[in-house]
Amino acid sequence: RGAMYVCDWYNPIKGHAQYSLRDERRDRGSGRIWRIAPKDVELQQSPRIAGASLGGLLDVLKRREYRYRYWAKRELRERDPATVKLALDNWMKRLDPKGPRFRHHQMEGLWLYRGIDVVRTDLLIELLNCEDHHARAAATHQLRYWHGELDDGDELLRARANDPSGLVRMEAAIATSYVGTKAAFEALLDTMKHPYSGHLSYAIRTALGSRALLSHWKGNGKLAVDRPELGTFLATFERSQIKPTRNISARDAEFDTKKNLKVVKISSIKERMLFDVTRFEVAPGQPVRIEFTNPDATAHNIVIVAPGADAEVGMAATEMAKDPREVKRGQYVPKSTKVLFHTGMVPPDSTEALRFTAPKKTGEYPYICTFPGHWVIMRGVMVVK
Repeated sequence: RGAMYVCDWYNPIKGHAQYSLRDERRDRGSGRIWRIAPKDVELQQSPRIAGASLGGLLDVLKRREYRYRYWAKRELRERDPATVKLALDNWMKRLDPKGPRFRHHQMEGLWLYRGIDVVRTDLLIELLNCEDHHARAAATHQLRYWHGELDDGDELLRARANDPSGLVRMEAAIATSYVGTKAAFEALLDTMKHPYSGHLSYAIRTALGSRALLSHWKGNGKLAVDRPELGTFLATFERSQIKPTRNISARDAEFDTKKNLKVVKISSIKERMLFDVTRFEVAPGQPVRIEFTNPDATAHNIVIVAPGADAEVGMAATEMAKDPREVKRGQYVPKSTKVLFHTGMVPPDSTEALRFTAPKKTGEYPYICTFPGHWVIMRGVMVVK
């Protein structure tokens, strides 16, 4: 209606289990709600939905409020499909082609046709080729479902894969993974001939990795050569996913030439707050390079500490989160003689190499992530033997 509600049940619980409603630490006894409305303004009146006439419900589809349109379509899907189709046909005929929201109203009609299991390929084709790129994108979204009903579905999909609008090309890329044919794969390759970044790049990569399209290219190394757009996309995507936090210095390069260099590759596990390698062995005084990759959505680091000092260092790092200056720095590595070696805090989708000479004293040296709270489960051990 035009009012805004602010609901506050802020109760932070550390541990990547924020979705657990059964957590015993949750505060169930307090909370606040504010209702905010503009002064001296009459709020919107909600349209009648339950029991409303077909004509009244169809006119709700012209409203600018999405939720009202959604309710109206839900109600219309509960009515007799044949009666709704007849009323919808007449409603569509009465739309003003010169109206500023004509294409929007047509799309609402198209969505309702699909909601009552009526296929209108003529309307879909008109919207796929219309002047409004928003309508073309929405129609391309529908093409994934009605592709099999069209004699020229492949041509229509490929045309939208080459659309001037990146939004339309993104919907075409997603649609190819629903269609899954060789022709759909060719349409996906066409999207790579145009600029791509952000959501469009993600849509292309996800479509490539879908079960429907994977068989058309996976394991065929020659295809990336024959179709350079595919090779370029794959190379660009892989480079963009994992970024080094800093360039290799001359000193790093010299260290990497040392004899008997031990290379250990460790990665964080997505959404698990764990290292994939929890134990490795080195010799006393051996040069070591840990290549730490962080594909997770939150920052992590690797901090190697003196034997038995993991809890002490972990708790000290957690205490740092109380200091606004440390929070702003965001590194959380305590100043302690028990911290032996450490990476910086590695951002999501980034990598960093940690180079050091292993201690000469044998023993078990724990390594942890010192982002506050992570050290409890994000841990491993370097064995010097």
